[in-house]
Amino acid sequence: MLLSVKNSSRKFDNGNVAFTDVSFTANSGEIVGLLGTSGCGKSTLLRTISGLDKGYTGNISIHEKEARDNNENIGFMFQEPRLMPWLTVLENVVFGMKGKKNCKTNEAMNLLAQVGLKGFEHHYPKELSGGMAQRVAIARALITSPEILLLDEPFSALDAFTKMQLQDLLLTIWGRKKATMLLVTHDIDEALYLCDRLLVFRGQPGELCEEINVSKERPRSRGDEQLAKQKEVILSLLNVENSN
Repeated sequence: MLLSVKNSSRKFDNGNVAFTDVSFTANSGEIVGLLGTSGCGKSTLLRTISGLDKGYTGNISIHEKEARDNNENIGFMFQEPRLMPWLTVLENVVFGMKGKKNCKTNEAMNLLAQVGLKGFEHHYPKELSGGMAQRVAIARALITSPEILLLDEPFSALDAFTKMQLQDLLLTIWGRKKATMLLVTHDIDEALYLCDRLLVFRGQPGELCEEINVSKERPRSRGDEQLAKQKEVILSLLNVENSN
């Protein structure tokens, strides 16, 4: 067991509660989806796991060490690429890395090739499309070879075709790296396509109401009948009527 969350809650100073009494585990190499309606604390939960938000109660541990003090092996991808506009693609990927320049550059160039950006290393963010910028963000998140990769709706701002391309790219890289991934998403189809297990959150503050195993083996078809049935179950849990 790589990650353990036990009876964890996050209450802010103004009295608002993001999530309450959340418990789950994640194993090495597992892709876990955090799924639910807006405002149920999914993104805040990712921030607590990452160590960016230390104000939670309960216990969050990585390799049995408190997450507040153990965020070196964690990568984070946000909804926006958050690239520094004054740096090139290559400089954005290696920014903040320790070690010899040649080693950093070689690793970054290798990752940029993996995400389909070979030849764009000297471009600036303003010269990239939204999908290309998010590919840079993927490379940047992976440059330290994190054990855990946290993804906060990383593809939600992209068009449908680009989103599908990057979902497949993420699975390809996962196949090579086998990092544990926690994916926050509102997209049930995306969650069922990518994840091994789904944590369904509901309410404000958010509560974990269900864990669902996605038993369909990879590679999966986006129109798979078994996944469609699981989507119906999730829609029912979230009290959402499927209009399709």
